[in-house]
Amino acid sequence: MNPVWDDIYNNQEKQNHMSLLTTDLCDANPDKVNVALPIGLKHYGGNSMFNGTIHTVKCHEDNSLVRTALEGDGTGKVLVVDGGGSLRCALLGDMLGELAVKNKWNGVIVYGCIRDSVAMGKLPLGVMALATIPLKSNKRNEGQENMALHFAGISFVPGHVLYADEDGIITSAAALTL
Repeated sequence: MNPVWDDIYNNQEKQNHMSLLTTDLCDANPDKVNVALPIGLKHYGGNSMFNGTIHTVKCHEDNSLVRTALEGDGTGKVLVVDGGGSLRCALLGDMLGELAVKNKWNGVIVYGCIRDSVAMGKLPLGVMALATIPLKSNKRNEGQENMALHFAGISFVPGHVLYADEDGIITSAAALTL
């Protein structure tokens, strides 16, 4: 193996010891993975490799349920937020990011925008979103929680497992092994 690659891999593993590379998981489990299409989701959190059991929120320009979800125990979980791809306001900011870390969430994926990206990049949390915008969302307590979401060409099903890294996002009905 390449010693430089070994150092990079070992540093990534220190960020999140449970992370596995999506490329290796796809190669080892071709019939068990669903691969998200590259729709422009970018990494904003301090951890670029993360995984966990999927928990979902569907909301449009209202992050009330995002807060509610992140207030719960996130041990071993990734929150997937379907904001309909809206670029008009942020569904996640540094305060909710800090709440996610406090409650042990492994990551948050937002099909929409985040804000406070500099602060978010310092958090030990995986965060992916389409873009950033400084405008916060409305608070109307509207949306749905813990339902199957559909974007990026795949379904994000509560209870399934999600893996994310620099190469993309994959999901599976059960935890994957190499």
